[in-house]
Amino acid sequence: MIRGTVALVGSGELSGTMVETHKMLLSRVESGRKALFLDTPAGFQENVDLLARRAVHFFEQQVLQPMEVASFKSSETVTAAEAERTYQLLNEAGFVLLGPGSPTYAVRQLKETPIPTLLSAMVTRGGCLVVASAAALTAGSHTLPVYEIYKVGEQLHWVEGLNILGHLGLELVVIPHWNNAEGGNHDTRFCYMGEKRFRALEEQLIPGATILGIDEHTACILDFSTRLASVQGIGRVTIRRSGTEQVFSAPDQFSFEQLFDFTAAESGDNNGEGVKETLSKSSSTGEAGGEESSFWNRMHGIEDAFHRALEENDPAAVTTQLLEADRILWQAQLDLENPEFISQGREIYREMIVLAGAGMNRVVTDLPRKFEALVEKLLDLREHYRREKSWPEADQIRDLLQQSGVVVEDTREGPRWRY
Repeated sequence: MIRGTVALVGSGELSGTMVETHKMLLSRVESGRKALFLDTPAGFQENVDLLARRAVHFFEQQVLQPMEVASFKSSETVTAAEAERTYQLLNEAGFVLLGPGSPTYAVRQLKETPIPTLLSAMVTRGGCLVVASAAALTAGSHTLPVYEIYKVGEQLHWVEGLNILGHLGLELVVIPHWNNAEGGNHDTRFCYMGEKRFRALEEQLIPGATILGIDEHTACILDFSTRLASVQGIGRVTIRRSGTEQVFSAPDQFSFEQLFDFTAAESGDNNGEGVKETLSKSSSTGEAGGEESSFWNRMHGIEDAFHRALEENDPAAVTTQLLEADRILWQAQLDLENPEFISQGREIYREMIVLAGAGMNRVVTDLPRKFEALVEKLLDLREHYRREKSWPEADQIRDLLQQSGVVVEDTREGPRWRY
């Protein structure tokens, strides 16, 4: 029985949007198992060691979890001793993260090594594998050669993936950056391919192949012990097969069976609520049922949702509405919307960005003061317990503060603390 978890992350694996997701995944890992960053996807880059150090620093400072680097930059240059050390680290690991780089490079370097099998074995025994951004493309049966097509201009094609998911019983094609909008005036959804090229690529797959699209700053958590998938982050997860889609957003769940059969009875506690839309063909607007509301209705709806999120101090929702406004404006250009409308829409978008910055500044200024006041009050309560010789209660307060990153030092002048 497979007891572990695979997290497919569309992007942002080392950003604030994924901190709580990483903490949740690590909480499932067997005590004593190591957390590792595998550097292979970026092994060809001059800054690969910097990327690895950044991952370690992020986990230590933000996720509060020690992490080691399992280095396997190239199958051609790694020594036998270095390879064996990495294999041993992976064999002891409970959590492994692979992220930025080139998907096709990662496939070439890892395909003929024991590493895909070691990663599958870790998940089988209860560990967690996180494949993000470029690495997510390698997890399925086929890997999209993004740079070769988008940057070099090669013909549309797929390469064979590492298929770690296939070894675990899920035959999928994984596409991160599903909602990418970096192109501005051209379509870069579907991992920079755009709709026209992606449709052509889809026709090259075997009929009925399941594509799992992951939006940016979004994770699809595959729990093999329950055979349920769940969505975390600020975007959506799309199951696409034979021109039909089902779309889910946090905190939706769906069963593994639904990956391959949209009519499958769902298990767990999702009760069918995960199905957000079913489309006969790929939607370019994200609106269900083919009936589009007007450009202004959509922009004003986003604006209203943005202001509600700002009032509720919900940074994830604020970011979601900013990204949605960017997508709507980009789509309006493709649809040859009235240029004056687009110009006015951009004014609304810029105002939203300014307001978001002002809101963040207010939180950054206000939160430390409230935090400091809370710590001081807790220390006063701890001193009260110490005077009463209620040592267990005093120690419990100190432990709680330490778990929150507050170091307490008892001095002759009284307690001092630092974060």
